[in-house]
Amino acid sequence: MANLIIYYSRSGENYVDGKVRSLVKGNSEICAEILCRHFGGDLFRIETEKEYPSNYIECIEVAKREKNEGARPTLKKYLDDISGYDNVFVVGPCWWGTFPCAVFTQLEKLDFTGKKVLVVMTHEGSGLGDTVEDVKKACPGAELVEGFAVHGAEAAESEFPLHNWVVSVLGK
Repeated sequence: MANLIIYYSRSGENYVDGKVRSLVKGNSEICAEILCRHFGGDLFRIETEKEYPSNYIECIEVAKREKNEGARPTLKKYLDDISGYDNVFVVGPCWWGTFPCAVFTQLEKLDFTGKKVLVVMTHEGSGLGDTVEDVKKACPGAELVEGFAVHGAEAAESEFPLHNWVVSVLGK
């Protein structure tokens, strides 16, 4: 079974345990790397052409505006074909109850027919929000597997919970 891990992650200023802190590596990137280490596969990092503001408060305001407008930010590079994969993990942070709009920019360009899609969201209290339903809409033809929420402040300690979740939903 071939795995693809598509992820968006943000280092720098982030909200962690009730405070804005600077992260060397984003929580979602940590989770994507854990999945790759445990289950193998290819990593694809989503990067926007126009970077989000480095200031956390400014960033979330831009993210809110994008969500309200249904924006699809331009990416630096795109995946065009996922036909060689059986399972597609989609990993990202919770921005206003769902993934950043840039994640949907990428997902909406792909053919998910016959693919299993596994959603992993990092958050600071909101859980999965509307993400699973939003991903389902963006990935017609996919079999959407139950999602998994990781408290962002605990991303580095999520190795075994993530592993156990994948084993429980995929039987690996």
